[in-house]
Amino acid sequence: MIDVSAVRNLFPILNQKINNHDLIYLDNGATTQKPNSVTRSIEDYYKKVNSNVHRGAHYLSNLSTEKYEQTREKIKNFIGAKKTCEIILTKGTTDSINLIANTFDSNINEGDEVIISEMEHHSNIVPWQICCDKNKAVLKVVPILNSGEIDFDKFQSLLSKKTKLVSISHVSNVLGTINPIKKIIDLAHKFKAKVFIDGAQAASHIKLDVQKLNVDFYCFSAHKLYGPTGVGVLYGKESILNELEPYQGGGEMIKSVDFNKTTYADLPHKFEAGTPNIAGVVSFSKSIDFLESVGLDNIKSHQEKLLQYATKKLLEIKDVIIYGPKHQKAAIISFNIKNVHPYDVGVLLDKMGIAIRTGHHCAQPLMKKYNIPGTIRLSFAVYNTTKEIDLCIDAIKKSKKMLT
Repeated sequence: MIDVSAVRNLFPILNQKINNHDLIYLDNGATTQKPNSVTRSIEDYYKKVNSNVHRGAHYLSNLSTEKYEQTREKIKNFIGAKKTCEIILTKGTTDSINLIANTFDSNINEGDEVIISEMEHHSNIVPWQICCDKNKAVLKVVPILNSGEIDFDKFQSLLSKKTKLVSISHVSNVLGTINPIKKIIDLAHKFKAKVFIDGAQAASHIKLDVQKLNVDFYCFSAHKLYGPTGVGVLYGKESILNELEPYQGGGEMIKSVDFNKTTYADLPHKFEAGTPNIAGVVSFSKSIDFLESVGLDNIKSHQEKLLQYATKKLLEIKDVIIYGPKHQKAAIISFNIKNVHPYDVGVLLDKMGIAIRTGHHCAQPLMKKYNIPGTIRLSFAVYNTTKEIDLCIDAIKKSKKMLT
């Protein structure tokens, strides 16, 4: 059980008023709020430690490097990786996907195939389009069923010896669908294809073990795990990462530079050119501490209860349409109200202090499938309550009455 009141006290941003109403923040799929431990860590870093990493011989540089690498070690343990060198620190999920799309392309030749799904975020579509266009490869798209789940039979039929990589989201940012990634990974490996999993919506409440999953690449962003923006994690198997060429050149990613030849650094530094977001990485350690102190299983259970409660309440409203599966779903609800534009609902809810997301959610192909302009999305976090859901439901009813 989670003491939600105690948890909420760790997030001062929740104690403010928006448009003369208590803030109700239900846009956690976009980003989560940050506990005091994370924001204080950023301040403490700049006040007491600030120095560049891996470069100096002086005390502050050594301390900064130590804290930076301690976070890498903590991430390794958090996701069950084998070695710290398999943890590449990036700017976020989008950056991680682009890194692999721009380095793994050496393994993709004319006529080869990359498979994604119809429910993907633009960040897991566009980089692979660019990769395939550049290499004259073919991008295959797995359709989803009307229930919001991957058409697994179709996925199986798309796999072939031409398949070089499968890139699928662990959890859909629109539908909340929890994809059967272990099944996907095992099947893809039978065709000797590599698998990339976008874990942006999963890592904050699903306990990961990348070794048990046997996934080749897995990525997520710190800001969706109650951490800072501008920090991402890319996990890759050491053997595969060693075969890839660097994504960017510059400082940090080299062993030696000569005008005739440059020798690259070992993992993970080969993929970490330039001065990173040091304060962000160091503070991300505190968000992992927060997650582990509350417990991922507890967070998952709490959010499932909120999901079930909100779903029941929404379905009591006439003309509400919910998109996505009924089961195997994360704490995300995308819905519409018949004959009401989602944006209009979002604007009215904001006037009542309720932060939600409306629009296509960077998933325009998915919107086209359902033939809708967008959805209203509620997404829950560890600090949300059923009382907030009740107030949100009342606000949705008021908005519906005003708009119809």
